Amino acid sequence: MVTEIDIRLDDGRTLHAYDSGAGDLAVFWHHGTPNIGAPPAPLFPAARRLGIRWVSYDRPGYGGSTPLPGRDVASAATHAAAVADALGIDRFAVFGHSGGGPHALACGALLPHRVLGVVSAAGLAPRDADGLDWFAGMAASGVASLRAAEAGRAVKERFEASGVVYDPEFTEADLAALNGDWSWFGDVVGPAVQAGPAALIDDDLAYVTPWGFAAGDVTAPVLLLHGGRDRVVPGSHGEWLAGRCPAAELRLSPEDGHISIVTSAPSALEWLRARA
Repeated sequence: MVTEIDIRLDDGRTLHAYDSGAGDLAVFWHHGTPNIGAPPAPLFPAARRLGIRWVSYDRPGYGGSTPLPGRDVASAATHAAAVADALGIDRFAVFGHSGGGPHALACGALLPHRVLGVVSAAGLAPRDADGLDWFAGMAASGVASLRAAEAGRAVKERFEASGVVYDPEFTEADLAALNGDWSWFGDVVGPAVQAGPAALIDDDLAYVTPWGFAAGDVTAPVLLLHGGRDRVVPGSHGEWLAGRCPAAELRLSPEDGHISIVTSAPSALEWLRARA
């Protein structure tokens, strides 16, 4: 059973958080774009087996969390720490999918004495990644969306208001996952989309501007999961991060895409459990 709570921050904002309650290892779920922050139901059986307690929150502007225009990726560390403090959690691990990957890395970089391990599945590399052709292999609609973000908030707002349709170019494996256990994504994407594009805009602006930390600052153990056929976030992003995070392991699955890569998440939870 997942409990939902509202946490009041020192600046008066609210973070809407989720807590599965059971388990001696807290793992913070960092959601993708656009999602609300409910923890991943398809991973509940593995979590119960491994003694994992899921904790998560809606990023500012999503779900029940107060917007924070201009937030950077690094702000995830402040928000995760606030949720952990409110729940009496000292040390924890983090797991991010897609746009949640950079936010999970932020916790690993900026909360080194609290974060036990980091999993990033299909996560982005920073826009200023040296030696990485950041857009290479990315679906055309993704390139257009993030190029608009690079041009600034006003351009990005006009882009989102234009009625443009985003095509992630999901693979057959992705579609099979979405038609199976991971149909759960509909439960977290739907409410985020229905609320409008404001939070998505804040996310995309954060991805293409300085993150507030470097990949080399992530001293905790890092496991990077990436699909070789991912057209949302190409596998080259995972390869780049693997070469920059000091204690990183890359599991590149050649036949997986952006969604199907999460079918290997139970083994990633075992990896986290072993490092707790």
